[in-house]
Amino acid sequence: MGGGVADGRGGALIAGTANAVLYAFVIGRILFAFFHLASGLNHFKSIGQYAEHAGSKGVPAPKLAVLGSGALLIIGGSSILLGYSPLVGIAALVLFYVGVTPVMHNFWAAPPEQKQAEMINFMKNVALTGATLMFAIIPRPWPLSL
Repeated sequence: MGGGVADGRGGALIAGTANAVLYAFVIGRILFAFFHLASGLNHFKSIGQYAEHAGSKGVPAPKLAVLGSGALLIIGGSSILLGYSPLVGIAALVLFYVGVTPVMHNFWAAPPEQKQAEMINFMKNVALTGATLMFAIIPRPWPLSL
């Protein structure tokens, strides 16, 4: 029986759990950041296609909007990856999602053949906004951060 700290086994369990949580946070942070960094770089790499698509959605100055949204993704992804000024990175990503999601993934106005894809992307962005906001409650400085 037992398993508590007093019998000598619980302390190792607590330490092991703390290490697992640390590793999970760092790995999750890397994956989350790389998703945003890759997306941001694609905004610059494929600016013509992205601007054309943004223009078709009625975005004013679509090329400038694509450059700005790409910059927000790179700022946010870099900040989360490095743990450097994470609140700035969180703000950049939330600004990106709040500005982009209802305009670019307006499933309610999409033609029937595009409704499902737009709704999936809309909901994905809503979930990523929530995940981004959760980073705000992680005590700083983050482990393995600049």
